[in-house]
Amino acid sequence: MRKRIRKQLSIVEPSVEHIHGRELQVIRGIISSCPEILDMVHDDLIRGLRDPEAGRKGLMSAEQVFMVLLIKQMNGFSYDELSFHLADSKTYRRFCGFGIADDTPSESTIQRDVKKIRAETLETIHRVIMSLAQGSGIEKGRKVRVDCTVVESNIHHPTDSSLLWDCVRVLCRIAQRAKENHGIIVADHRRRAKKRSMGVLNAKNKTVRTNHYRDLLKVARKVVFDAERVRAAVQALPTDNIVSKTTICCELNHYIPLARKVIEQTERRVLRGERLRPEEKLVSIFETHTDIIRKDNRDTYYGHKIVLCGGSSGLITDLVIEQGNPSDAIIAKKMVIRQQDIFGKLPLQVAYDGGFASKDNLEKIKQLGVKDVAFAKKCGLKIDEMAKSFWVYKRLRNFRAGIEGMISFLKRCFGLARCTWRGFESFKAYAWSSVITANLLLMSRRIIAGC
Repeated sequence: MRKRIRKQLSIVEPSVEHIHGRELQVIRGIISSCPEILDMVHDDLIRGLRDPEAGRKGLMSAEQVFMVLLIKQMNGFSYDELSFHLADSKTYRRFCGFGIADDTPSESTIQRDVKKIRAETLETIHRVIMSLAQGSGIEKGRKVRVDCTVVESNIHHPTDSSLLWDCVRVLCRIAQRAKENHGIIVADHRRRAKKRSMGVLNAKNKTVRTNHYRDLLKVARKVVFDAERVRAAVQALPTDNIVSKTTICCELNHYIPLARKVIEQTERRVLRGERLRPEEKLVSIFETHTDIIRKDNRDTYYGHKIVLCGGSSGLITDLVIEQGNPSDAIIAKKMVIRQQDIFGKLPLQVAYDGGFASKDNLEKIKQLGVKDVAFAKKCGLKIDEMAKSFWVYKRLRNFRAGIEGMISFLKRCFGLARCTWRGFESFKAYAWSSVITANLLLMSRRIIAGC
């Protein structure tokens, strides 16, 4: 039976006398003061269940799941490491609500429950926390700064040969499982494909590399043909092992179209010499949502562009995860409007990175009611059009630079440099959980310091 909180807590050990222990106690107090947070987490945990009141009593409560998520993001633990530290640390056990005699959850239990919390729920929780910060005077939302960064997906560097090798090894692995479970005869081409993939990597000239690509493509087409034959054979089998049959067919239905797309884009790029647009390219068969982000015409990243809005308190007041690589200039107005939704009023001053600068953006933001707008690069704009004085503009421009440190803090300490969860919905949940954890930690430090 899934519960929101434990009505009768077991005896818990006191936390250690350390500044981090005090921070965790304050964070727990913040969450306890907002019961709607745990209500939303509980709703996600029981979503899809026929009878939420049924089941064993040992399930983690909503409170425990949310606290465990915070500990994970705060320390960058893997699920296995997190399971160990929950069993080993009396401070973490107390923070998460596990008593002395309580068994701590296994890594699979933690992963299952944490991944049930949706990105939409975490975004709503973030707004509740921002309302609390506004009510306590920590963040007023009157002066904000906006910048973009990239969060990478958990993929290897994509090359045509490595993608073809991924397709071959995955489809062959599934086909071999069909051979073991259902006796379907199928060849294994992984050894040959790996040799050709390494040959492409170590080729001394273009001619040798192209010849290796041709043979690798030939192998990939053969593997796709075999996979389609295996799928048809499995579907025709009697339903004596329905679980294995369904699993194999679902996996083949997922990976065969992706393999065909990789083969097509490799033929176009390598054999025909075509230049593909970023939206036409598939850079991973495992994280198909991954975008190609070209930053400053210099570095290429594989993940998603995110837009962060920070306040004068150091808190991240908003987060937007974009699909594709939209220009910064089309995001500027949207971020101001979202601030009004979060705090109930528009900010008086907004500072942007230079990529947001345009006369049209300045006019639209001013029409909303923002008094002073500063772009890091003027781009032909006059200072008196943006702010009421050069002194104000300079102060806002310097204020904007602080968000670079906030982004660095999120990436170094809360894992926002690279998302390790699979799927786009999990990507969004991962990003929001990092921001929420960072904000709660900063709020606790403000409270301890007396704001």
